[in-house]
Amino acid sequence: MYFAKVLKNIGIVESVSDGIINIVGLQEASNGEIVEILFAHLIDDQLRTQKALILNLGHKWVSAVCLASDALVKPGQFILLTNQLMSIPVGDSLLGRVINPIGETLDHNKILSSEKNNNIENRAPSIIERSSVNVSLETGIKVVDSLVPIGHGQRELIIGDSKTGKTSIAIDTILNQDGKDTICIYVAIGQKRSSVARIHKLLEDKNSMYYSIIVAATASDSASLQYIAPYSGCAIAEYFMSKGLRVLIIYDDLSKHAVSYRQLSLLLRRPPGREGFPGDVFYLHSRLLERAANLADNNGSITALPIIETIQGDVSAYIPTNVISITDGQIFLESDLFTRGIRPAVSPGLSVSRVGSAAQNKVLKKMAGSLKLELAQFREVEDFTKLGFVLDDVTKRLVDRGEKLTKLLVQNRNEPIDISEQTIFLYAALNGFLDDIPLTLVNIYEKELYKFLKTTIFYEPLKIILREELDESIIEYILENFKVNFLLNRDIFFTLI
Repeated sequence: MYFAKVLKNIGIVESVSDGIINIVGLQEASNGEIVEILFAHLIDDQLRTQKALILNLGHKWVSAVCLASDALVKPGQFILLTNQLMSIPVGDSLLGRVINPIGETLDHNKILSSEKNNNIENRAPSIIERSSVNVSLETGIKVVDSLVPIGHGQRELIIGDSKTGKTSIAIDTILNQDGKDTICIYVAIGQKRSSVARIHKLLEDKNSMYYSIIVAATASDSASLQYIAPYSGCAIAEYFMSKGLRVLIIYDDLSKHAVSYRQLSLLLRRPPGREGFPGDVFYLHSRLLERAANLADNNGSITALPIIETIQGDVSAYIPTNVISITDGQIFLESDLFTRGIRPAVSPGLSVSRVGSAAQNKVLKKMAGSLKLELAQFREVEDFTKLGFVLDDVTKRLVDRGEKLTKLLVQNRNEPIDISEQTIFLYAALNGFLDDIPLTLVNIYEKELYKFLKTTIFYEPLKIILREELDESIIEYILENFKVNFLLNRDIFFTLI
């Protein structure tokens, strides 16, 4: 009788292999609970503990995955039940830090204080607790803010082949949140350590780490850490959301997350299904992304930007179709556009936002309709220009306008543009101010326009006005003055090409 009671809280390691521990006992264990493995250290012979996460429950045994190396775990060792679910320390002290999914620091400053612990698995907010998406999340990327707008509380998928600029869009969005009261969390899953270090350095150089947190489970970390990484990041986001703050969280990327879960599931001997993934792989991502919400009571929100990598543009694969069906739209990046130098390589035809237009900037929203229409008309006749057909004057004008509109959506990495500057430039393009400007000078025209705007006395008032209404008289006055100066100096600009 006494032995049966002990078995409820104490287990014994039966076997260990590839990070999976089979345990006899622990009859009162729960799924997702943390257990501690007891072992004597080889050097000082002191009693040490190591954490593991229970993922399988059987009649006579349970299975757990090591959250660190399993080199010191041996059969016969004792395991203690903690009666605690997997959690991570949260608090304002995490801002500006790089941590791993269990809350250990990875940056130069090893001291980390926390206010409390949040469970990494939490219930998603109910419908009653949510409110509609009505505040725009400005990314600073022209093609996204105008054609595929994102709102606070939305889940917008970034999808495309490898090396098409998916992470760049996410990082530019983080850079644009400077001074906008938005906390940014970047979750790196299965990325190279050098890539995470480069992103950390970029954010530090751009003075953006003070409102950012990096949660990193790199390719050199175990599959168990990669598996819990997005849930840990979401638990941190929920802490700030509960305080009434807006949070942007980026999961880079969920393809590698699904692969890590497949690895764990196969090692746990769960039955494989399509492409070797377990049957609950849809639930894996749905329970994560459903936690993104816009709360009704305190105006806090979590905006999720999951990233999915496709192979040769195949969006009909298992994981891409799963995540597309969960999210509120997708930003689709095309390899063909990327190789043609159109970057960000966002496809205006395949990208969609099912929520963002309701929260889009009012002024930009008025012009977005015309921009979408003209780009769609250009795509219809674009193929004829490649075949060398003689085009009539109307089609020539349509092609010329379409090429310039495509050119104006090109943007350099790590250079987000303020929404007011985007509005003025789009107004210039859609109202004939670029008709006399050669295609090769469009980008130079844009740069010089932004410089001119910052020197005019209307700049600061315009930034406020253009968030509420389109004051055409002031915009046209500015553009007319700038156009005269630009055309007078066009010979100088030709030498800059």
